[in-house]
Amino acid sequence: MSNSQATNGVMPTRLPHRHIWIITGPAGCGKSTVAKFLANQLSLPYVEGDEFHPQANIEKMRSGIPLTDADRWDWLISLRQKSLEELKAGASGVVLTCSALKRKYRDVIRIAAYNDSDVLVHFVYLAADEGTLLARVKARQNHYMKDAMVQSQLRSLEPPTPEERDVLSVDVSGSMSEVEELVLATVMNTLAQDGGFN
Repeated sequence: MSNSQATNGVMPTRLPHRHIWIITGPAGCGKSTVAKFLANQLSLPYVEGDEFHPQANIEKMRSGIPLTDADRWDWLISLRQKSLEELKAGASGVVLTCSALKRKYRDVIRIAAYNDSDVLVHFVYLAADEGTLLARVKARQNHYMKDAMVQSQLRSLEPPTPEERDVLSVDVSGSMSEVEELVLATVMNTLAQDGGFN
């Protein structure tokens, strides 16, 4: 039985913490597809990070202009706040997409857990080589992120280090269905360690 069949869209019981799952990685790694799948399997709200970019950021990316740190701060803060709002509204967790290319960007999201011991932040880093990313971006329809931005994001990328203990790295070189199942298994294992299963 696959993990998706086993969970059947139901969260484990008796979770001692509320969980923020940030699906991260450069353009083309499959963030939105994986996040929607995970949110559906765990019956959690889904937050699409791209929808929180101000129009100025979208126009820059559409024109092939890389975003600066200054362009990203308010965006990252808005994603953190939206995640906390979902938890405050009663959700046991939330699934969020965010490229989080640099450690300092991830640190902005980590603040969500600083003042609430009931909240745990996890980054699910979707690791892919440049060829895979380019192929997937080129195949997308009607998206402002063009393939030229892949190289830009890879130049900016600071892959998670072992000391970032809240990061779960997943190889996304397989088919999307394989990636989805691998991510789900990784997340379910983390929830099991949090005591969320009978």
